[in-house]
Amino acid sequence: MKKNHLRIIAAVGILISAFASCSKKLDLTPTNDITAQKVFSTSKGYKEAFTKLYAAFALTGNAGGTGNPDIPSQIIADEGNSDFLRMYWNLQELTTDEAAWSWQNDAGIQGLHEMSWSAINPIIDGLYYRSFFQITLCNNFITQASDANLASRGISASDATDIRKYRAEARFLRAYQYWVLMDLFANPPFVTEKDVIGGGVIPKQIMRADLFAYIETELKAIDADLVGPKANEYGRADQAAAWALLARLYLNAQVYTGAARNTDAITYCNKIIGAGYTLHPNYRELMLADNNLNTDEFILTINYDGTYTQNWGGTTFLVHGPAAIPAKISGTSGSWSGLRCTQNFVGLFPDNSGNTDQRAQFYTAGQNLIMNSMYVSTDGYSTDKFRNVTRSGGPAPHADPAGNWSDVDFPIFRLAEIYLIYAEAVLRGGTGGDQTTALAYINNLRMRAFGDSSGNINASELTTDYILDERGRELYYEAFRRTDLIRFGKFTSNAYLWAWKGGIFSGTSVADKYNIYPIPATDLSSNTNLRQNTGY
Repeated sequence: MKKNHLRIIAAVGILISAFASCSKKLDLTPTNDITAQKVFSTSKGYKEAFTKLYAAFALTGNAGGTGNPDIPSQIIADEGNSDFLRMYWNLQELTTDEAAWSWQNDAGIQGLHEMSWSAINPIIDGLYYRSFFQITLCNNFITQASDANLASRGISASDATDIRKYRAEARFLRAYQYWVLMDLFANPPFVTEKDVIGGGVIPKQIMRADLFAYIETELKAIDADLVGPKANEYGRADQAAAWALLARLYLNAQVYTGAARNTDAITYCNKIIGAGYTLHPNYRELMLADNNLNTDEFILTINYDGTYTQNWGGTTFLVHGPAAIPAKISGTSGSWSGLRCTQNFVGLFPDNSGNTDQRAQFYTAGQNLIMNSMYVSTDGYSTDKFRNVTRSGGPAPHADPAGNWSDVDFPIFRLAEIYLIYAEAVLRGGTGGDQTTALAYINNLRMRAFGDSSGNINASELTTDYILDERGRELYYEAFRRTDLIRFGKFTSNAYLWAWKGGIFSGTSVADKYNIYPIPATDLSSNTNLRQNTGY
């Protein structure tokens, strides 16, 4: 089957809703009579609660579309803007050369591409609270799935074995969300299932290096409890997902902790590469409505379905959002005339028509190459990388009649990133790999992109700066760019400028404080344990 049918139970959302601001309000209890004791009284209840952990990545609430949001309207007024991927994507992409959004009146948009945000921004706040909402879902499930609780509730031995696997996945999902918070906010509050919050006890802040150590330890601790690579249901975490997150964690260790961990990054890349993943042969098929078939390359995905995950964010945002894409190409009801790329990013592709490098999926009809204005939809080329059609050109498998919702799954991890991590870690001095293999992995990506060896590079061309450009070409619009530019010292500095960086057409450097986002002012006011990130 293409999707996990994400059946959502309201009970878990009700139990968690008081979490919203990491504040003293954590001691509130639900007024609804659906309690944890009822939800987790049967193995069926455990499975239904478990689905919410994954569904919270793909949905904004319990109603589908809009109507019963996870994140209160005081934080994100428009539920359509409150899903995990849309907010995460905006903070990772709109702040870089890869994207600008023309709807300047959307709450929180102004200031992102210009790199002039403050501690009060609905998108920044929304992702922060969304991540903690999902962490709290995981904490609750982990608590309820303890061996003691399973035994006291009379769960059968075979069902308990399955629930322990769910528990390991919940720990992975929590570690992933803490990685998001560490990467974007550096020093967030920290709560696990071991913390008793309430009665005046509020979460403590954790420093970035300490959170790094926690994530690393947690991912290694659950390794034996996760199923093997490719052995889980599509869209659920397995050992390879944990290895991929460790590889990504180690690649960025210098930023997070001040100490490089490139050898460790290579170690986990080798584990994944040895697990049987291969590059999907056609790059243009990676982000289509039937990309659930790409299990050769995809390691973990957020699953979207036009019937079961109706949400104005996610890949619905990525297929509708790009400017000027005709409905027959996008497979939707039409373009929202929002997303465009700067000319600086387009310049990474020598032939931006896609006739040579197939990754250059730019739409140019009616669009200007030069982004003379940040908020004019015709300024900047668009991209049709995400299309809600199948590889045969047919309609999405679960397309709704109105053409609103996307069936395109979003890869959190795929093999191409692992090849790029391996190559960069080798070039940065990591051991356990070699430059000959690194070059081969990069040329494997380029042979797929060009259809032959005409785009291959030689050993002298393989540098870290080349890797940054190749990551842009291979992974654009997949929510990597901000993290990559920071790792290379090019996000806030004048080492690389793009249109409207710093609010100037030609681009300018900005204060280094923008390498991380501020802790939301609302949480600072309610949690006296927190200290704001430097500069905000």
